[in-house]
Amino acid sequence: MDLSSRYLGLALRNPLIAAASPLSRTVDGVKRLADAGVGAVVLHSLFQEQLHQEAQRNAQLVLSGSDSVAESLSYLPLAASVDHGPRRYLSLLERAASAVPIPVIGSVNATAADGWADYARAMQDSGAAAIELNVHHVAADLRETGRDVERRHLDVLSHVKAAVTVPVAVKLSPYFSATGDMARRLDDAGADGLVLFNRFLQSDIDPETLAVTPGFALSRAAEARVPMTWITLLRGRIGASLAATTGVEGSVEVVKYLLAGADVVMTASALLRHGPEYAGVLLDGLSDWMARKGYGSVDEFRGLLAVPLGEDESARERADHVGILRRANGADAWPW
Repeated sequence: MDLSSRYLGLALRNPLIAAASPLSRTVDGVKRLADAGVGAVVLHSLFQEQLHQEAQRNAQLVLSGSDSVAESLSYLPLAASVDHGPRRYLSLLERAASAVPIPVIGSVNATAADGWADYARAMQDSGAAAIELNVHHVAADLRETGRDVERRHLDVLSHVKAAVTVPVAVKLSPYFSATGDMARRLDDAGADGLVLFNRFLQSDIDPETLAVTPGFALSRAAEARVPMTWITLLRGRIGASLAATTGVEGSVEVVKYLLAGADVVMTASALLRHGPEYAGVLLDGLSDWMARKGYGSVDEFRGLLAVPLGEDESARERADHVGILRRANGADAWPW
C-alpha cells in the first residue's frame, strides 16, 4: 500500500502529520512520534511573547552597562548562555531534526510581523524543514477592520518569506468574512501551504466562583466539517498545499479529509488522548480502508470528492446547505 504524499514540496512517507502540541516539546517526544509512523512532526509553537521577553532582557542588560566601561558589554554573552525560551527552542529543533528520519517543521505563534524574520532564519539554520506560521490574533480592538486583520497575516508571511528559503505554511482561523479570498491572497503572496483551521482556545466563566477560567478542550470529530468544506472548495484552485487539522478522532476522519482534497492530515488531539503510538492505529485504519476500496495509493483517491473545477463553488455550498435542511425535515420538506 503506497501512502507516500507530498506537502510543501516535501516528500513524506505518509499523509499523517503530528500537529504542534506538548508531545513535541522534547527530543524523546519527537522520536516517539516518528517511531509511531507519522510522516512529519510540527514542533510545539514558539510564541511571539517569548521573543519580546528576550529582547527586553537584552535591552535591559545593555542599559545596565551603559554607564560603565566598555568591558561591561561582556555581560551579554553570559546572559546568552542562560536557557531562555527562544534559544532553548532552537536547540530542541536542531537536536530533533538530527534525531529522526522525517521532516521536522518549526512553528511560530505570532500576532505581528516584527521580530520574526531573523528568528525564522535561525530556525531554518537549525534544521527546520519548513516553518508553520500560526497568526493567532483576535481583533478585539473595535477600530480594527477586516482588512487590517488580513493585512496582518500578509505582513507576517511576507517578512518570513523574505528571510528564509524553506517552505512556509500559514495556519488560518475560519473566521474571515471571505475565507476563499484570504486563501487566494496568501497563495499569491507566496504561502507554500495553508493549514485549515486553527482553533482559538477561548475562556469560560464559572458562575459559582465568579471567575474567568481556562476553556481548553481537545477537538471532536464534528469540528472537522468546517475545514473539510473549505478544503473541498480550495482543492485545485490555489497552488499552495492544503493541510487539514481539527476533529481527527479516528482513521475515518483521515480518509474524509483526503477525499476532500487535503494533501496531508494533521492531528494533535487524538495523539494527546491516546498517546503517540495511536498514529499507527490511524495509519492502519487508512490502509485497511484503501484495501477494502481497492486503492493502491493515496493519490488515487485524494480530492475525489472536492468541488469539481468549473463548478460554481457558492452554488454548490448553498445547494448542500439546503439539501441538509430538507433531509432533516423529511425528504421532500422545505425547512420553513
